[in-house]
Amino acid sequence: MARQRKPKGRPVSGWLILDKPIDFGSTEAVSKVKWLFKAQKAGHAGTLDPLASGMLPIALGDATKTVPYVMDGRKIYEFTVTWGEERATDDLEGDVTQSSDKRPARADIEALLEKYTGVIEQVPPQFSAIKIDGNRAYDLAREGETVDIPTREVEIHRLTLIGCPDENSADFEVECGKGTYVRALARDMGRDLGCYGHISALRRPFVAPFSEDMLVPLSELTALEEVEGDAERFAALEAFLVDTSEALANLPHVPVTDEQARRLKLGNPIILRGAHAPVEEPEAYASIGGRLIAIGEIAEGQFKPRRVFG
Repeated sequence: MARQRKPKGRPVSGWLILDKPIDFGSTEAVSKVKWLFKAQKAGHAGTLDPLASGMLPIALGDATKTVPYVMDGRKIYEFTVTWGEERATDDLEGDVTQSSDKRPARADIEALLEKYTGVIEQVPPQFSAIKIDGNRAYDLAREGETVDIPTREVEIHRLTLIGCPDENSADFEVECGKGTYVRALARDMGRDLGCYGHISALRRPFVAPFSEDMLVPLSELTALEEVEGDAERFAALEAFLVDTSEALANLPHVPVTDEQARRLKLGNPIILRGAHAPVEEPEAYASIGGRLIAIGEIAEGQFKPRRVFG
C-alpha cells in the first residue's frame, strides 16, 4: 500500500482579508500570502484585475472549504469611467477600439442608472476568465480571436453616480451580486450614451460578509519578512487572520457543546433541543467558542453535518 504523502507547509487556517494593491494579480497575491504563512492550502474568493485594488479575501487551510459562501456574497465597487474611448480590455490596459468626441451630460448619465439596476443581461468582456469550449476567454483574446460570449443574468442591487470630476469622466459606486463585471458595465453605459467608455480606476472595498475594517495592506505582511524568528513571525502574521466561521455569518448558527462537537466531527447528527431551536434550515453552521465545527442542514429537529472541520 502506498504511503500517504504528508502535505507540505503549516496547517494554518483562517481568512486573510487582503487589501490588494494595483499592478498585483489575484493569483500572485494568493501565492505570496501562502508563501508568507507557509500554508498547506490557499485560495481566494472573487478575482480582482491587476489594475484594481481593494478587498481580496484569501482562505488558508480549512477556510478554503468556505470559499463558495464568500463567492456568493454581495460586493461593492468604486470605479471611474473615462468617456470617449472603448478599449479591448474595457480598462486602461487595452488598445483603443472605438472613439468619440461626444461627452455625456450628467442628467443623461443619471437617467441611465435605472436601466442598470436590478437583474440585467450582461456580456462578459473579451478579456475575462469565462470558459469558451474549454479555453479561457482572455487566452483566446490574447491570440487575437474575437469570441462570441453568451449573455448572462447578473444582479445590480444599487448603482450610484458619485460625481463628475470633469466632462471626460464620472465616478460611480455599485453594489452587485456574483459574476458581475464592472468593466462590462462601463463599456455598456458608454455605448448607450453614444460616447464609449472604459474603466480608468477600480477599487473593491467590500465583499460580504467581511467588513472594510478587516482589510490588511500587503505591505504590513511583507514587512514581517524582516522578523528572523519563525515563531515570532508566524504569530505576528496569524494575528491578522479572521476565524473561518466569519465567512458563514449569513447562515443560521448552532452553538454546540464539547460532546456535540465530538459527534459532529465523526459525521453524526445531533438533536437540537429548546423552544428556540430551529426546525428546518437548508444550510447552517455549528461552532464552539468561535471555532467552526461543521456546515450542514437542520431537518427534523437535528443538525446533520455535511462538511466537518478539524
